[in-house]
Amino acid sequence: MASLGIPLEAVEQQLENFRNGFPKARLAAAATTQDGILKLEDADIDFYERYYLEHREGLQIVKFVPASGAATRMFKELYEFSSKYFGIDYSIPKEYPQVKEFIEHIRSFAFFDDLQACMQQSLMDFGDYMDRGDFATIINVLLKEQYMGYGSLPKALLKFHRYGSESRTPLEEHIVEGCEYAQNSDHSVNIHFTVSPEHKKLFRKKIAEVKEDYERRMGIRLNITLSEQKHYTDTIAVDEYNVPLRDEEGHLIFRPGGHGALIENLNEQRADLVFIKNIDNVAHDWMKHTTIIYKKVLAGLLLHVQSQVFAHLRTLDGKPTTAELDATEDFITERLNIPVPKEIHLMAPSRRKEELRRMLNRPIRVCGMVKNQGEPGGGPFAVRDAKGNVSWQIVESAQINRKDPQQDAIFNASTHFNPVDLVCGIKTYTGRRFNLRHFVDPDTGFISKKSKGATTLKSQELPGLWNGAMAHWITLFVEVPLATFTPVKTVNDLLRKEHLEG
Repeated sequence: MASLGIPLEAVEQQLENFRNGFPKARLAAAATTQDGILKLEDADIDFYERYYLEHREGLQIVKFVPASGAATRMFKELYEFSSKYFGIDYSIPKEYPQVKEFIEHIRSFAFFDDLQACMQQSLMDFGDYMDRGDFATIINVLLKEQYMGYGSLPKALLKFHRYGSESRTPLEEHIVEGCEYAQNSDHSVNIHFTVSPEHKKLFRKKIAEVKEDYERRMGIRLNITLSEQKHYTDTIAVDEYNVPLRDEEGHLIFRPGGHGALIENLNEQRADLVFIKNIDNVAHDWMKHTTIIYKKVLAGLLLHVQSQVFAHLRTLDGKPTTAELDATEDFITERLNIPVPKEIHLMAPSRRKEELRRMLNRPIRVCGMVKNQGEPGGGPFAVRDAKGNVSWQIVESAQINRKDPQQDAIFNASTHFNPVDLVCGIKTYTGRRFNLRHFVDPDTGFISKKSKGATTLKSQELPGLWNGAMAHWITLFVEVPLATFTPVKTVNDLLRKEHLEG
């Protein structure tokens, strides 16, 4: 524990969480465009895009991309198929429709030329293997480390998109995107990727290969930085009886604390404005236009609201009149859509002032939300805390008690989905950085189980980065077009129109 920098009290709290579990979220309502989600009109879109372009001068802007995941899950069905049928005569069985689709369209993938060349270098003719129907061998060349190794590479470094004779990885697509909406006034573009330790050298190698080329093409200067998940955010693993597990050498087993641990990495950013987007949510150039516009719109909305928040805080730091306190309260309830506690009207003016200041002096996030298309994951809800206060939160389905009919009904009334499309303001009105740790809700973690041989291993995930880790931020939800959400969860997602040449 000492070598990882994990305090004893943190582990004791984790063991307590295993024993008692995390409390389920108490949903008060689903956020909709009638209440909770802003639906912007054309005039609003024009205004906020222009506001961003006019007010970003002098701001330090960073694009923050969680990119630590390996691509293994992208190829789950390919792995299952190749392990079952390698070296056996077969036609593609009906239980593997994704493999059938993959093989039928294999020439459409941006990595196809590399696959063909790799087979040739290994004295295998792609056409012969296709004619023989030996698809398992072709898949093994793509996935196995002794060949292309796509199964163990990070998603960021796989070839996603083809542009004539060239191709781009998600890392490169985020560079291109960042140049369009996250450029600083000195023409620099700051992009931060969170990576796994085992992939760090691969990231550095790829960045060194492409950096100068994109700087020349885009007329910018790239500042690309990398960070790893902090080991002190690892959580202890236990068995089914909540007894800490040890490895063969007798050492306690700790596991990464999930993407919620990345609040520590975000906390180190010195930016005024941070764009957050997942590594696999990228599109081909012909589809980027809508994404670029809405990134500017969300940033403009954040800066506009932030300027109003800062103005009210300056007033509160002086000697506000009753009328000014009333105006601040109206701003919180009407513009930020945050319910003010009823008892605030019974407070003395000095106490009322401090309560309003507490509600405003927080980091701000504007979160794009897309209409729900049945994707797994979180959505926007009004959530009631233990004191009865209601706030807007992104909630994962695992946090909800679906056995409670009332909670299940609220969950089913949800109309929108979280695509991880955030713009964040992480500085105070005096220009100092917030300590983002102070705004985490520690009661919103997860417990997961997996089998390891005959042993059940239970582990904890810290409050998710855009869930509990940002629970006490000022939160605004905005409806964004589905065209801004183009994730790649399986390899066949790359066959969708948004990932193919237009």
